[in-house]
Amino acid sequence: MITRIGIRRVLFGLLAAAATAGGINTATAQTRTFSFAYDQPPSTGYGIAANLFNAKLKELSGGNMSINQFPTAQLGEEPQTLQKMRAGDIDFIITSTANASTVAPQSGVFSLHYIFRDQASLTKALADPAISEEFRAMVKDSVQGAHVLGLLTLGLRNMYGKKEVKSIDDIKGQKVRVQATKTEDAHFAAYGAQTVHMVFTDVYTSLQTGVMNFAENGVNVYLANKHYEVAPVLSMTEHEANMSCLWVSDKTWNSLTPEQQKWVQTAAEEVSTREPAMALKLEKESADKLKTMGVKVVENVDKAGFIRIAQPIQDKLAAELGPHAVKLLKLVRDLK
Repeated sequence: MITRIGIRRVLFGLLAAAATAGGINTATAQTRTFSFAYDQPPSTGYGIAANLFNAKLKELSGGNMSINQFPTAQLGEEPQTLQKMRAGDIDFIITSTANASTVAPQSGVFSLHYIFRDQASLTKALADPAISEEFRAMVKDSVQGAHVLGLLTLGLRNMYGKKEVKSIDDIKGQKVRVQATKTEDAHFAAYGAQTVHMVFTDVYTSLQTGVMNFAENGVNVYLANKHYEVAPVLSMTEHEANMSCLWVSDKTWNSLTPEQQKWVQTAAEEVSTREPAMALKLEKESADKLKTMGVKVVENVDKAGFIRIAQPIQDKLAAELGPHAVKLLKLVRDLK
């Protein structure tokens, strides 16, 4: 005769066997922590994006999914993390769209100069679903092993060095560190500058030793990386968007259930929705802080000479990049 205790033992054994057969184990109930890498300090807009993503992901998953941040290029510079992510060695990364062009050349369209009138037009572009959708389609067509979840920004890029840039004449013949994109090379060469490619972590020393005369980036990036110590003049040229994208490894994405994928995509949308305003606020606060530190901020740059040269080559460069780039440029221009 089977006792109640015996019945319980039998039922427990059957459940355990079913769990084992179904591939269920105690790990599914545990928090899954993903690697999340970027090359800037956590005090920048990249850190804002990572924190927003993490908070939303934890909320949606009931605390069972979160990220472990690796800032300041701990897992490599952006071109390196792109390769590691595509191989499945990193789960999530943030890169500039300029560095994304090393695997998706048409993303260089966002490095075209003066396609954004100001911060407001940049914010509007980031909030436009058609632009995000087209950018993701472009990446899907050209990249294997990963895809883009959404776009974000660190504001507009500006030039800095030991001298002021009041007009285009001030950079003629000067050595300028730029991101390694066809569009940046073309624009700066058209202005009469000499372009220099180097990884971001070498920029400080190169400015210090005079290997180059100018670099260009967002205000907060300039502050957070202490480039003002060796390049104490920041000129607000606002020539290019500091556009970035949030990536996920296909290996990671395919390991998720449809519900978990929805959580990840929603967390990315939280970043695209909230990060731009927060990053632009950080840009202003950074500029104000730099002024109190004695940095010379040149705010009345004559942009007319830059724009006069930049605009005629925008269409040519977009066409050379490809049809997605042409469409993205049109979508940006059509924003009211």
